[in-house]
Amino acid sequence: MYRSNTCGELRLSDAGKEVTLAGWVQRSRKMGGMTFVDLRDRYGITQLVFNEADNKDLCDAANKLGREFCIQIKGVVSERQSKNPKMDTGDIEILVKELNVLSQSQTPPFTIEDNTDGGDDIRMKYRYLDLRRPAVRKNLELRHRMCILIRNFLDAQNFMEVETPILIGSTPEGARDFVVPSRMNPGQFYALPQSPQTLKQLLMVAGFDRYFQIAKCFRDEDLRADRQPEFTQIDCEMSFVDQDDVINLFEEMARHLFKEIRGVELPKLEQMTWHDAMRRFGSDKPDLRFGMEFVELKDAFTGKGNFSVFDEAKYIGGICVPGCADYSRKQLNELTDFVKRPQVGAKGLVYIKYNADGTVKSSIDKFYSPEELAEIKDVMGAKDGDLVLILSGDNANKTRIQLCSLRLEMGDRLGLRDKNVFKCLWIIDFPLFEWSDEEQRLMATHHPFTMPNPDDIPLLDEHPEQVRAKAYDFVCNGIEVGGGSLRIHDTQLQEKMFEVLGFTPERAEAQFGFLMNAFKYGAPPHAGLAFGLDRFVSILAGLDSIRDCIAFPKNNSGRDVMLDAPSELDPKQLDELEIKLDLKAE
Repeated sequence: MYRSNTCGELRLSDAGKEVTLAGWVQRSRKMGGMTFVDLRDRYGITQLVFNEADNKDLCDAANKLGREFCIQIKGVVSERQSKNPKMDTGDIEILVKELNVLSQSQTPPFTIEDNTDGGDDIRMKYRYLDLRRPAVRKNLELRHRMCILIRNFLDAQNFMEVETPILIGSTPEGARDFVVPSRMNPGQFYALPQSPQTLKQLLMVAGFDRYFQIAKCFRDEDLRADRQPEFTQIDCEMSFVDQDDVINLFEEMARHLFKEIRGVELPKLEQMTWHDAMRRFGSDKPDLRFGMEFVELKDAFTGKGNFSVFDEAKYIGGICVPGCADYSRKQLNELTDFVKRPQVGAKGLVYIKYNADGTVKSSIDKFYSPEELAEIKDVMGAKDGDLVLILSGDNANKTRIQLCSLRLEMGDRLGLRDKNVFKCLWIIDFPLFEWSDEEQRLMATHHPFTMPNPDDIPLLDEHPEQVRAKAYDFVCNGIEVGGGSLRIHDTQLQEKMFEVLGFTPERAEAQFGFLMNAFKYGAPPHAGLAFGLDRFVSILAGLDSIRDCIAFPKNNSGRDVMLDAPSELDPKQLDELEIKLDLKAE
């Protein structure tokens, strides 16, 4: 054994004990005739002491140790003279008798500390060094613990873990597929799964009534802080259940995770319809940690003033920002610039300051009398000292989304989005379809296997845009953590869905014939849900990005800078695959 103990477990009760430790040199300090070395492993840090008076050669060898040298020592546990209460091992030190350098190290490109001097790119290039940092390692330990808790919870609920294949057929709906050429079938390609969706439905047909998998998924889509080209889902499916059964069970699982990981007791969660969420917050994943709920003002401004922008707008909405009537012209201009950014897309911002002294100052006060603006104050539920921010536009939902961006910006500015506060809810009654400007057709909001609300099935022919889905999303702090739906289990209804989505019968058969055929053999009613594991871990860890809870993540361009992937293939490999490249000139 290279070690008898770890660097995190020795205590004062171990004083006098002979031990062998192994790990990495965190730092060293020479003080007079003594050298102190902090030895680090996954479990903690222990201070080593080398005394020149006891063994000069050994002390000289210790003075040659550099940062991140991998070493082994033998010595005796001793009570520390100057104790360090910030360290678990701060009451003891090791009087070293033997030193063995297992592996030397070059000077690392950044400090292996919680507050490192390394930027994102350099840390990702040397990720194996970054993972030595306790702050990063703790995120992966949290992820591991969550996986254990999830597995144990679902096992206790009679769920069975089943692995589904990674090499599957390409599907046309949803995000873009990653494709994999087949050497044995030239000109043909596998796809990596965006989700095990159809496979888990087939497991329901097979009678496996409760399935789960901590599943790798792949989507070739544009990336953000909360997206990666490959990610992990807690993927679940159940038979003989309705919507409430699924929601209740997975709410219980979420409650269990929050309690065990963060010591937080989640209350019974609110269920909000998609329409209500959009109307009140302009988002299907509203952040409920703070107020500033939208107030619709079209009726309130009708028949007042002479402001053509409002008179011609189809939607006018405002938020009341408490205690911010003292915002300066500079601050208000910053907010106007914020909403005019391409990412938000508003044409301008209207403000009304209801000052603490009872006076009113507004960017539209030349169009409206003080009495008319006072009426808006009542509609908004504003008080003296509050600031009202208003956006307007021709498209209600588009303007609401812009107002949502402004609301979240104000939440950030006022420090109202505390990472240690958790507000969760369910969003239900999503539209079954949404219009795609890119495709110029209706697309499935979730996926084509989502069950329409039975009350709305008659609308499928004439008004498909009005059809509600039997779908539900789990939202926490303005982040969609998971979602699912009741599934179609009837061949005819599934064929109807494909028809509305613009599939020809031939195309539907080619893409999904295996599933529709399976439905002919006694398919049970079934439903499912998938949580994004990376997102869930990042929320519970209080991270801004999912990257730090993934061992080897990709950057925003989908590249692994450590492995330098993706990369070009050797011409011989392309020949074997019978693939010829015809790259477009940039």
